[in-house]
Amino acid sequence: MAEAEPLHILILGGTGEGAALAEALFARFGKRVRVTSALAGRTGSPAPLAGEVRIGGFGGAEGLADYLREQAVDLVIDATHPFAAQISRNARLGCEAAGVPRLILERPPWQPHPLDRWIEALDAADAARLVGMIGRRALLTIGQGDLAAFAGIGHVRFLVRLIRAPAEPLPLCHYEIVTGRGPFSLGAEHHLMARNAIDVLVCKASGGAATEAKLVAARELSLKVIMIRRPPPEPGETVRTVEAAVDWVEARRSAMIGKAE
Repeated sequence: MAEAEPLHILILGGTGEGAALAEALFARFGKRVRVTSALAGRTGSPAPLAGEVRIGGFGGAEGLADYLREQAVDLVIDATHPFAAQISRNARLGCEAAGVPRLILERPPWQPHPLDRWIEALDAADAARLVGMIGRRALLTIGQGDLAAFAGIGHVRFLVRLIRAPAEPLPLCHYEIVTGRGPFSLGAEHHLMARNAIDVLVCKASGGAATEAKLVAARELSLKVIMIRRPPPEPGETVRTVEAAVDWVEARRSAMIGKAE
């Protein structure tokens, strides 16, 4: 890579961290970088992002490797959701095949408070088993993809929060839908749970500040929280802040320029 050529960085995003990273890269490097953010396209109408945007899958690890070669991508940063396990696996395998350095920007997990009443679930099916034993009015904030695990539970009424209204009925016996995109305020979360007489919250251990208020509200209301465990992370170099990711890019860029001279 010659110093005059912009460094091509692919961000596997769709998260707040991914958007912040794109902004931070341009803030530090300006025209010395070319940033492409890859989005899965599941949420629809994404917020504007700095740099180029690619929407849709790559066709697995092989497809990603082909894309990296064709687009002359220099670096990949995996800033996907902590539960996007398949995408992260494809990122690792695709980067290994194409010989492209990869960094994981991991969202820090939530830390329990002494007054929290968290119950860990192995997965969505385990959470469904637990909710039937614990509550009668549950707030589900796990996204639409895992709702099928809760089908057939007839004695629990679910309040399901989604980013947008679904096109088809949900596979649940008794439910209502509320739509919204984080961040959510503590007051709004408290009001939502109290107004709907929620007695248990079901969520994923996603981490981050955008949806943490629901945990504080549940704590203040003494509600039990069924927390679905994160899938094991992919191996690889990992940082937990946008600033650290930008520093990693700077170090890699300097090394590439040094080799080219």
